[in-house]
Amino acid sequence: MPIISQFFGVAIYIFWREHDPAHFHARYGEDEVIVEIESGKVLGKMSPRALSLVQEWRQIHQDELRKEWELAKSKKQLFPIKPLE
Repeated sequence: MPIISQFFGVAIYIFWREHDPAHFHARYGEDEVIVEIESGKVLGKMSPRALSLVQEWRQIHQDELRKEWELAKSKKQLFPIKPLE
């Protein structure tokens, strides 16, 4: 599982063998969610504060996430995305 960003205890990653719709995984402690890149729809549970940070990061980096998704679908190397500061 390639981690593409980490911030405030949250790890963001995309698997190479994924399915549509375009999404990423976020883990915070024992909690994990799947977040659709375009809509922000969430599957799973995470603390409201951590999820808010994940959604803020998603909105800032949507273009980069779309590119990462295409790389993952092509089984190509993924690149880090700047974390929240």
